[in-house]
Amino acid sequence: MSKVLKEYFRQVRSSDAHNYGYGEIFDFVVDASEPNSVDWVITNPPFRFAEEFVLRALSVARVGVAILARSVFLESVGRYNAIFESSPPTKFAQFSERVPMVRGRLDKKASTATGYAWLVWERAAVGLPQLMWVPPCRKLLERPEDYSFPLIDESVLTNRFVL
Repeated sequence: MSKVLKEYFRQVRSSDAHNYGYGEIFDFVVDASEPNSVDWVITNPPFRFAEEFVLRALSVARVGVAILARSVFLESVGRYNAIFESSPPTKFAQFSERVPMVRGRLDKKASTATGYAWLVWERAAVGLPQLMWVPPCRKLLERPEDYSFPLIDESVLTNRFVL
C-alpha cells in the first residue's frame, strides 16, 4: 500500500509493529503519536485491532483517515458505540469485486469470499455518510512489478500478534 501511495503523495511514512522489510517499526496502537501530527492515516489494520486503529487515527490525522477493512467492520454494537455514533465515516466505498488478500505475499491466483471496503473519515466533510462502490478495477490497476516485491518470511508472520 505504501509503495503505491508514494506515487500520489509527496511524503509517505510507513510503519508496522514488526519488521516486515518495509518501513519503520512502530506499533500504531501502543506507541505514542502526537495529535494532529499527520495529514492522513491510510491503513489496512489487523482486523482484530481495527477499532483501536480508527480511534487512534482520528486523533492523529489533521485531514482524514482511510482504512481498508472487511465490510463487516460496520457490524458491531461495540464499534457503533465507540466510533460510528459520534464519528461516522464520511464515505463507505464497497469493492464490487472481491479483493483477495494473502497474508505476507501477493498472489495473482488468490481468491476470497470476503468483502472489503474503504471507510473514510474527512474532517472538512459535512452531511451524512456517502455510500459508493469501487468498480471492478483489479485487472486494470495491477502491474506485473506488483508481484516482484520481496516476499515476507512466513516465520515472522506467525509471531505477529504475540503480545
